[in-house]
Amino acid sequence: MIQIDALPAFTDNYIWLLQDTASKRCAVVDPGDAQPVLDWLARHGDWQLSDILVTHHHHDHVGGVERLKNATGARVLGPAAENIPARDVALNDNDRATVLGLDFQIIAVPGHTLGHIAYYHGQTPAPLLFCGDTLFAAGCGRLFEGTPAQMHASLSRLAALPDNTLVYCTHEYTLSNLRFARAVEPDNPQVAQRFDDVTRLRAQDRITLPSNLALEKLTNPFLRAEETSVKEKIDERTSRSNPSPTSVFAALRAWKDTF
Repeated sequence: MIQIDALPAFTDNYIWLLQDTASKRCAVVDPGDAQPVLDWLARHGDWQLSDILVTHHHHDHVGGVERLKNATGARVLGPAAENIPARDVALNDNDRATVLGLDFQIIAVPGHTLGHIAYYHGQTPAPLLFCGDTLFAAGCGRLFEGTPAQMHASLSRLAALPDNTLVYCTHEYTLSNLRFARAVEPDNPQVAQRFDDVTRLRAQDRITLPSNLALEKLTNPFLRAEETSVKEKIDERTSRSNPSPTSVFAALRAWKDTF
């Protein structure tokens, strides 16, 4: 049985901690800071950190990797196309990786960075997706290296996974993303309800993750570029017809960058 918890880091990062309670082995995803993980291990002295999973090369995702590897001997897995510190296993699209007995498919999701990958475990009771800074709850990552077409294709690939897939992204951006989603679709009742729900959670300083793909497809404007309501809003803002979902997505991302 795998338990998944979030270790907060910096101001709004989450380091995902996967725990195999039978073996007392654990793994972490995107440890930008080693200290929260080392503190957890110190409180749980009989646990072993066996694996470190990395989605992309940004410092707030890899800054703690070398220190953790040196302290624990953990295996480091990361994208082959990026410079990942202390990496032991270089992963490409459609590779497989076994972590804590779970079989993960590697999905290339260029856009935020060119070599960004996601880790997908498709078995029951619910599929798991660790997607770094590609798909956020109600949003998506900025395009630091890739193109709108690349990011739209990456998000479309993730959206094709089963609706009950749990989405473990790495930032607490949900409330600000939903403010944007309300501007895009002011008449979307699911967006309005989710905004109210998340507002209550954040008022209590509670985490809003994981999300799931069914909810994202109802409320995340970046997964809704083919919806008439989203296209009409973007056409109105850009004063032109945006003929393809990719062009709608590009305009959405440009709007969000200055929202």
